[in-house]
Amino acid sequence: MSSASPFTLVRLAPLCLGLIVLSLDFVSKLWVNQFIPVMKNAFAWYPYGGIGVFKNFMGIEFSIVYHTNKGAAWGFFADYQEQLLWLRIGLIAALCIYLFLLNHHKQWEIPLILVLAGATGNVIDFFLYGHVVDMFHFVFWGYDYPVFNVADASICMGIAWLFISTSFASTASHPKKKKA
Repeated sequence: MSSASPFTLVRLAPLCLGLIVLSLDFVSKLWVNQFIPVMKNAFAWYPYGGIGVFKNFMGIEFSIVYHTNKGAAWGFFADYQEQLLWLRIGLIAALCIYLFLLNHHKQWEIPLILVLAGATGNVIDFFLYGHVVDMFHFVFWGYDYPVFNVADASICMGIAWLFISTSFASTASHPKKKKA
């Protein structure tokens, strides 16, 4: 009977997290695609053509809607879908190469997996639906925040994690010099 080495189990945990994020993203988009009509500009009031989760909770509204996005973040470059697709696939391939072959920072595995899972989820949308499916609609104290999905949240969390961890790592590795 062979036992898995601790190294293998440690490397497997981030991959499992990535698969969980990818699965949540896939299932949530499939559910929205099946059960909620596409959000149109005609839905100007809560719940914006979707399912209301809460309204005026300390000034915040949240609903689940079906919003299509044919571009990058916030719909940028929507007229260049094919080029965006190839760019995304190239970035995913580069991130995989870096993560699995070149990365020497163990603390970057989970945030990089979060970014990778989110980016992969949004590329899968292009092949399944012809666009990215967004669903989480927040209004913060009157500001209508852009609609997003699980993949987008995963990408943002991974990038924020990388930014914070590298910021703290750089300050820890360069202690302040004492004045004489």
